Amino acid sequence: MNPDKIPEADADMTFAEKLKESRHLIPVVALIAAVIGSIYTGVATATEAAAIGVVGSLVLSALQGSLNRQTFTDALLGATRLYCMIALILAGAAFLTLSMGYIGLPRHLAEWVGGLGLSPGMLLLALGIFYILLGCFLDGISMVVLTMGVILPTVTAAGIDLIWFGIFIVLVVEMAQVTPPVGFNLFVLQGMTGKEITYIARVTMPYFGLMVLAVLLLWWFPPAQM
Repeated sequence: MNPDKIPEADADMTFAEKLKESRHLIPVVALIAAVIGSIYTGVATATEAAAIGVVGSLVLSALQGSLNRQTFTDALLGATRLYCMIALILAGAAFLTLSMGYIGLPRHLAEWVGGLGLSPGMLLLALGIFYILLGCFLDGISMVVLTMGVILPTVTAAGIDLIWFGIFIVLVVEMAQVTPPVGFNLFVLQGMTGKEITYIARVTMPYFGLMVLAVLLLWWFPPAQM
């Protein structure tokens, strides 16, 4: 879509030369496979897999000769700055969650949605819109904790399979985190890139659309009512 933004190749290479040079990617691909594979095989939790990724990255960097005191310090400080920024955003979200919990706004909204007497399809549509709007103000875990106690009986009474609904909620909550203009993940991306929040919101819209498509596919295959 933007060929002028693609840098020119350093050198013209034949297909065989490209395959030969791609061997340098094998260790990186192996590290990704080890991190993801350790989670899916149950060998490690997500947190432990992250530690595996860090150790594996250090080993690869040492083997490739790029690990020295300066690069290690830069990586450590970069990670510290990033996660301190995320921690401050989480702290702000925690204060907002506490305030909204005291006034009972999420619970009252959930009770209102549950009391509309909607069909299963309309109920899921209303819940999707509800969580997307709530994502403008709360982080994902807070949304689930503050509302699920009220929403779950309504969903159960509607005959919706709870495992299916759990997957639906995960997708919708993640979608809510990139809801323009003030989704939680948008602020994280803004802190990482330094771009304006309006720009971040605009360029993340395709990903928002992909998650909407994922929810629609989840509705059709398999059906919501088991």
